[in-house]
Amino acid sequence: MKTIVVLSDTHGNAAPLQKLARVLAECDYIIHLGDGISDMRAVFSAYPEKTYLLAGNNDFYGGESELVLDVEQRRIFACHGHRYGVKGGTERLAAAARERLCDIALYGHTHAAEVREEGGVLLINPGCMTRYAARQSYCYLVIHGKKAVATLVNV
Repeated sequence: MKTIVVLSDTHGNAAPLQKLARVLAECDYIIHLGDGISDMRAVFSAYPEKTYLLAGNNDFYGGESELVLDVEQRRIFACHGHRYGVKGGTERLAAAARERLCDIALYGHTHAAEVREEGGVLLINPGCMTRYAARQSYCYLVIHGKKAVATLVNV
């Protein structure tokens, strides 16, 4: 069993990350999906071996544009989402995941948390942690073999 904390769109608001200190310390992977990866400096310094930073449309230095990660018996595609037009729909994102033989796709950009399936791909958006969001959230993803359980958690 592996646990993954999925974050996105902190936009300069690193304060909620302090509330997650214990969860970040105990999980197996930490993935920030962009727009605020500089907020993750302290987390990346503490856990470089398990932290993945993806560049969003507001990140100008560092971060990967995409990531494919094999966890247990699942294959995860992660990106910010802006290059796949996720504000207008997730069809292109799901297709990109399938092209990479992934059955889970992580994305941000919309600031709207959701977990749903589309075309055989489990789509997960952890929401955002901006200062101005009505709801600040992240996703706690547990993978055990082929089973994946995504929980959206309010901060």
